[in-house]
Amino acid sequence: MKNLYIITYLMIASFTITSCSTEATDNDTATIEKVTTLNSIKSIEIEILDLINAHRVSIGLTSLIQNEQIRTQTNSHTQYMINNSSASHDNFFNRKSYLIAHANAEKVSENVAYGYTKAESVVSAWLRSDGHKLNIEGNHTHFSISAEQDENGRWYFTNIFVKATN
Repeated sequence: MKNLYIITYLMIASFTITSCSTEATDNDTATIEKVTTLNSIKSIEIEILDLINAHRVSIGLTSLIQNEQIRTQTNSHTQYMINNSSASHDNFFNRKSYLIAHANAEKVSENVAYGYTKAESVVSAWLRSDGHKLNIEGNHTHFSISAEQDENGRWYFTNIFVKATN
């Protein structure tokens, strides 16, 4: 099942975040976008991963493990959003199909956002949104994030969660 939530936050500026989640039974035949090189991990990305794991541990859940296969997909999608100047879940099923094939995923969920300038603010916004919070607190084993700035300095974020089979 694909959930799509669009929420407008903050009084001064409109910041958009959306969430998406599916089980492995969904089908999609679109072409898979591949990334040949990975960007080095940024401090804001490490902070987001740490904040998500800290939240999970604080409510009795296990920490998630960062995964480079997932990161290929977060990098690709974040660049796609920058190129389109819009936060979206476009082509989610391509990323999901890739992760099923290459990361043994049986469940894939995604949070995206743009406009936030600090790790704490984007994670806080996701935790205030039921759909995003479900993804963060979901039955997942692995995750990764990509955070990139456009030419105007606006940050875009893609956070993907996976439940991997053994």
